[in-house]
Amino acid sequence: MKVLEFHGVKDEDFLRLSFEGTFDPRAALERELEPFFQALEEYASGWMPDVVEGKRQRNYARASLWKALQEKHDGDSTSFGLYRTKWPALDMSIGLWLPPRPPTLDVWLKVKPLSFFGEAERCRQLVEMVRAWASRYPVTYARAHSGDDAQLAGSPNFGRDDETVFRDGFDKIYGVFWLNVFGPKLVESVGRERMLSTPAWRVEELPNGCVLLVTRPTAADFASDEARLAQARAHAHLRPDLDFDTLLHALRERSAMLAPVEPRFHPDVAPLLSRVVDRTASHERQRRIAELNAWQPPEPEEWRPADSALPPDVDDPARALEHYSDLAEHLVALLHTPVPSVFQETPESLTDVDFYFWRESFPKSRLRENIEAYAVPAIGAYLGEVLVRNLGGRWIPRQKLEEAQVLVGHRVWFPFVRARHYMASCQALLDFSLTRLYRVAERHRG
Repeated sequence: MKVLEFHGVKDEDFLRLSFEGTFDPRAALERELEPFFQALEEYASGWMPDVVEGKRQRNYARASLWKALQEKHDGDSTSFGLYRTKWPALDMSIGLWLPPRPPTLDVWLKVKPLSFFGEAERCRQLVEMVRAWASRYPVTYARAHSGDDAQLAGSPNFGRDDETVFRDGFDKIYGVFWLNVFGPKLVESVGRERMLSTPAWRVEELPNGCVLLVTRPTAADFASDEARLAQARAHAHLRPDLDFDTLLHALRERSAMLAPVEPRFHPDVAPLLSRVVDRTASHERQRRIAELNAWQPPEPEEWRPADSALPPDVDDPARALEHYSDLAEHLVALLHTPVPSVFQETPESLTDVDFYFWRESFPKSRLRENIEAYAVPAIGAYLGEVLVRNLGGRWIPRQKLEEAQVLVGHRVWFPFVRARHYMASCQALLDFSLTRLYRVAERHRG
């Protein structure tokens, strides 16, 4: 069975739920977890897992759950994953800490797209599921919210270092999200009466002393001004030491960061930049689009007027051309699996090559001496071959690779020089893209 890939080529926002509860370690695990899975099966409307993964994948069934728990048992812990084979995508993991550690039930749940939780009834069922879990397995703090917005909020560290987070946990109310469950200690630190009087869509005291707080009926519209006002009011009420206007301003800033930005990329490199944007984390994507809208690729400088071209200085021009072809084949050999189009030597294959090197952070992930010795000559030769094949260009061979030129129209281009500039850094892969040089050469071929 093939589960949906949660973190695919293009990341997108999702509902993220984190839950850390306690359970009775003296009871048999199957009996102790029965209410947990009963609530999941009752309320996971439209996103119920259908795959259980322990040491191997199985169809969802109670027997599969217990088998996975046994397979992954490792001393004082056990864990397994739950997934879906149909949209919406689910990435859910369940972990149990066992004695001699404090018995803890950890649940991390992600469902995408977040828009799936735009319906009030579906959100109500999710709330009921968390309510059932928190009533049975008391928590310190649990929450559900937009994954992107939680990232921008700094959750779960909220500006603290990892050591402090590990030591203190969620020891005070650092933020209020769409759905929150506050454990008894947090409730008492705020004051139970104050907690229960929080201005929110739903506030409910649970039998074990926890308090469930939901800011509004739906999760997907968290960035609307109405949602931000509700979030700020609840947060300011629970933390009277914080200023309401300051909280609201920060929330509105986060909404602005996530607001859709229309791509207006330079046409020469728009196909490349679109792919760069797709690989950007969804909580950073709109800012990245705005940056790339403002960015303009530099005009290529690796050329001369044709009448000032360096003359050939090799004894055997045919052999030199064969050498360039061999060097270009080195790039084909390197990239033929991750970039199949490299065989075609087209403008589109240049864009595919550009994106591959950017995606791999090639200039900083490979040894510099290998880049200079192998990658730069292969890339330069390949670029030159594409100019020859697609623009009617002609090599002007030189003994030094960096002096070799390709004549296209009224200009000669220095592909090996471009390749060296290109491989200087990850940003240089965009500034000196192969795609950009080709498009400029195309316009000037006369």
